[in-house]
Amino acid sequence: MEFKDPMFELLSSLEQIVFKKEDMQTVALSQKPNAVSDFEQLRRGTGLKIDDFASAMGVSVAVVHEWESQRVQPTATEIKLMRLIHANPALSKQLID
Repeated sequence: MEFKDPMFELLSSLEQIVFKKEDMQTVALSQKPNAVSDFEQLRRGTGLKIDDFASAMGVSVAVVHEWESQRVQPTATEIKLMRLIHANPALSKQLID
């Protein structure tokens, strides 16, 4: 039996609720970004400073820098959370508190 990460499943469900299929094309972040700026553009699209974005994601600022420089790839769960924060910036305020 295959193990399914409950957080990944929860974020997948939220993603389906938040995004419409046509919106997925404009907001989606691929699993393998091809430009150094993909993650940074996503973060900046949220309107959050790097430290606030890191806090909302539950990671350190150093980890966000690693993602943006492509030294480390975020997990699928982290990418889903990034998409949700990008689509609903008010969510980030709830996650930071």
